[in-house]
Amino acid sequence: MAAVFPANQVIVVGGGLGGMSAANQVVECGGKTVLLDKSSFCGGNSTKATSGINGAGTKTQKNKGIPDNAEIFIADTLKGGAKKPELAKVLCANSAADVDWLVEKFDLDLSLVARLGGHSQPRTHRGAERFPGMTITYALIQMLEKVAEKTDRARIITKAEVFKLILNGKAVVGCEYRKAGAVHKELGPVIFASGGFGADFGSDSLLAQYRPDLLHLPTTNGEHCTGDAIKMGEAIGATTTDLEWVQVHPTGLVKPDDPDAKVKFLAAEALRGVGGLVLDANGKRFANELGRRDYVTGEMWKSKPPFRLCLNKAAADEIIWHAKHYTGRGVMKFYESGAALAKDMGVPLQTLVDTHQAHYDAAKKTEKDPDGGKWPAYPSGKSWDEASGKTGSGKKFYHNVIDGSKVATEPFYVAIITPVIHYCMGGLECTVLGECITKAGVIPGLYVAGEAAGGIHGNNRLGGNSLLDCVVFGRVSGKAAVKYTFGAGDKFRLCPTPLELKELVK
Repeated sequence: MAAVFPANQVIVVGGGLGGMSAANQVVECGGKTVLLDKSSFCGGNSTKATSGINGAGTKTQKNKGIPDNAEIFIADTLKGGAKKPELAKVLCANSAADVDWLVEKFDLDLSLVARLGGHSQPRTHRGAERFPGMTITYALIQMLEKVAEKTDRARIITKAEVFKLILNGKAVVGCEYRKAGAVHKELGPVIFASGGFGADFGSDSLLAQYRPDLLHLPTTNGEHCTGDAIKMGEAIGATTTDLEWVQVHPTGLVKPDDPDAKVKFLAAEALRGVGGLVLDANGKRFANELGRRDYVTGEMWKSKPPFRLCLNKAAADEIIWHAKHYTGRGVMKFYESGAALAKDMGVPLQTLVDTHQAHYDAAKKTEKDPDGGKWPAYPSGKSWDEASGKTGSGKKFYHNVIDGSKVATEPFYVAIITPVIHYCMGGLECTVLGECITKAGVIPGLYVAGEAAGGIHGNNRLGGNSLLDCVVFGRVSGKAAVKYTFGAGDKFRLCPTPLELKELVK
């Protein structure tokens, strides 16, 4: 196949973590790549990801004695919403090796692990400082920039808006893009990694077509997220899946002086993982903070706003960089005491005392008798927690709990939160190798990774699985695409395979 056109490079469309994983993987396999991004700089939404990246059976977990493995992770992901076991298996079975790849090949700190909603083990990895999406994505950007600077194996072109695929028969052999008012071409197989459509708000947009009920909501997505890959893929007959499944995240951060802003910053799910509680306008809990995102959002619709995410001192100390960062941005507030918080909320202090005491009592009963409660628990078993138990998704895991007697003098970090459009589970349908398909079969030369792909998460994505999806399917599609350019028996290989990416940039 590679002999019929100049396939001496892999074209990657999108410079977020999916695209950067694909491009670095192409180079690591001995191929050449050109990465096109329509923004003025790379990073995309990946740099905003705040909770971390999942991995089951990683070296970090083993060092901490966490008994996790791919089978447990697959079960959690399928229970969490995934509908295609073959894709879930790739995502989860590759997770340990791919998290370790990030740590070892890019010198990343992913030494902290938290348990997010829907996970039965702590497996969401992050570093001690900054947002993990930012640190991971920038590390891969910097590596590719160095490869581009020191070798001819990579090029990065920004402000390049890809708008059309080039076909040779049924095979994709390149793409056209606009830059500075001119149209340019690149030839080679294409990996789409250009994100979802969470900011596609026009009257003829994908959101308007598939989820018009969500058009009024704010979003966490940058304005570049307009579903370009999906639209270009559909134009050549590529099939899509799950486009109606758009994840509304429960914890978009409300800036008090600009409450109606269309683009919102996201509160990391890890804030709930370390023990943050979600309170309604009356200062009461109404949901399992560690339930699925769609569940927590659904309970918010039934309850009285404004909603607050509250971290006591121990919880905040565990994730203090995040708390201070949010406070500096004006989307979180530090209270020296629970009494000050109650006054600001306009609720009796005793309400906050009672809320924390009930949560503390449930945690202690769970320690003594994990399945002795009367309420159904999520993901399984029984729960002692009445506030969440009444919703049918009782709380099972507790972290950094405090009893009611400490609330009056306890310092808190608190944010006002609201549901926001966050992530599109749907996208271009793909194989376990990231190949795009039509009703007739695989489209030669077209691949997809990250949020542009559909079918990996089903109707609900678990926290920490988006960065993982980017890395796993970025690497999978990168390997498949570069193999495609080499042809049978590596006949068209142009470069020797480097021992290490780091070796190329010395």
